[in-house]
Amino acid sequence: MSRNAQPQTTPQPRSQSDSEAATEATAPMPLFDDAEPEGRLVRISGDRGLSLAERLAARLSASLYKTPVHRMRLRGRYPLKLLGVPEDPVPGDIQVGERLMAGRLVHAGQTVMTRDIDFAAPGHAAGWRDWANGWQWLRDLAAVAPDRKAAAAVAEPLVARWLAAHENYEPQAWRADVTGRRLMMAFGHAPLILSSSDQVYRSAVLSAIATWARHLDRAAFRLPDGMARAHALAGLFAAGLLIPGGDARASAALQGLERLLPALVLPDGGIATRAPVDGLELAELLAFAASASVAIDARPPLLFAETLARLVPSLRGLALGDGLIGAWHGGAAIARDSLARLSQRAATGAALVRGGRWSGYHRLSAGRTMVVVDAGPPPLARVAAGGHASTLAFEFSDGPDRLVTNCGGTRGLATPLAPPLAVGLRTTAAHSTLIIADTNSTRIRDAANGDGALGLGVEEVIAQVRESEQGQWLEASHDGYAKRFGVLVRRRLFLAADGQDLRGEDSIEPAAKGALARRSDRDFALRFHLGPGVAATPTADGAGALLKLPQGGKAWAFKIRGAQVAIEPSLWVDPAGTLHKTQQLVASGRTAKASASLAWSFKRTGK
Repeated sequence: MSRNAQPQTTPQPRSQSDSEAATEATAPMPLFDDAEPEGRLVRISGDRGLSLAERLAARLSASLYKTPVHRMRLRGRYPLKLLGVPEDPVPGDIQVGERLMAGRLVHAGQTVMTRDIDFAAPGHAAGWRDWANGWQWLRDLAAVAPDRKAAAAVAEPLVARWLAAHENYEPQAWRADVTGRRLMMAFGHAPLILSSSDQVYRSAVLSAIATWARHLDRAAFRLPDGMARAHALAGLFAAGLLIPGGDARASAALQGLERLLPALVLPDGGIATRAPVDGLELAELLAFAASASVAIDARPPLLFAETLARLVPSLRGLALGDGLIGAWHGGAAIARDSLARLSQRAATGAALVRGGRWSGYHRLSAGRTMVVVDAGPPPLARVAAGGHASTLAFEFSDGPDRLVTNCGGTRGLATPLAPPLAVGLRTTAAHSTLIIADTNSTRIRDAANGDGALGLGVEEVIAQVRESEQGQWLEASHDGYAKRFGVLVRRRLFLAADGQDLRGEDSIEPAAKGALARRSDRDFALRFHLGPGVAATPTADGAGALLKLPQGGKAWAFKIRGAQVAIEPSLWVDPAGTLHKTQQLVASGRTAKASASLAWSFKRTGK
């Protein structure tokens, strides 16, 4: 493609026949003179997650925590009181709180009656166990019980039972990240658990808080870089501020965060796990930790505000016109309220990042139309166990209507999805992108026989964004099928300046010689999963569909050249975990001499 070519004029929408529309809709996309430098993102070849040495070190640490030596290290004076109560920036779930007031701890699809609860019982689901051991139910209780006395009457017996069950080290209950969460909940909701006039109980709670902090003095720094370490260090930092005599502890935790956060938060504000839910979680965690400083009338570390100011615009750049952030790399879709609440706490406010050269996400927007593209390799297995094989997938909205989407994710949902569905959502076929031979662009390891992380596949993604008066253009390619099938996948997108014309071209081309000596032709499918409420009607020639949006009677015309279109069932999982029956457009074909090309377009019709 010539960099010196003049931009072609983008035709305006008009009434036309199916054949005319097909010709115009799949016409060559405009070319642009000015372009951002080409971005090349590489996933470390042979990534297998944590090394054998790291896994062995973790096992050794867990063994040492059970020894009398570690128990002796945990001994010490306990505080008579906490120095302050930080504000929890995240509101609890009122429905969960109401059930708790009625005597039921409900989370992750499991219900446990509080009257006979045994926190140490082996049958608890992993999600429920971590939530219960992290005392995150205090947040839900606070949301529904403004009367501190009534809430304390429910919370304090539960705390007493938990302390009785886990007085000594237990691998799951005392896991460093869970302990960090528990400390933050205990500090942020101290009035619910320390209002008792029973001095024995109060002493037991304060002693336990001090003991967990001493445990994290060592355990937090033995975790690998990742979200778990962030939770452990945040809890340790808050403990250093709120437990008397903890200046050295707070300083050590802050130094740990100063080393960790640059590894977790990329230069453009994206999160290293590539899951927006992790970016949201980290931002909320830093806001909570900063409030610990405010609680003692101290100025929060500048590190927290600076990191928050980079995280929030990156998250806002991923939101479509409905205000939701899509489900990317394991996380569920994010509701608009969470993002709005976070924006109020960030110095950058309503700013957003359009191009993520490091995060791999790119945003095209014009008029009412917004497009978000995953133009980066999957996350490393060592930092993310639940990534998706979604390279070059995109989502697309017209105002509040989600027109093209991915099917969804699981992490962040209050109730887990069925395991087969959860795995299915991670596949390439569950995303609006091209798949070859019904094979994921990046392998998904078997969770039953491994860690469920992503394996071999996409190692390199090259992306370039261009812009002119005619619109915005993105070209990206990935090598996920190079070693297996000897081909590369390329996607080109063009969004017109008025937002009424989105054109694309997906192509398969032979990889460089040496990638695979023998290439066989393969079947492929190009999928566009439609948003909830979008109704698709096929055109008479079978090469397109009319898409009616759920709001305002608006419609878009889809056309493709090089294949026939089938309309098949699909689904979308919303932020609450509700499954919506939807449709998908599927264009199938077979390569010829390891090559194929499909040109397509979405054009708004009418007003």
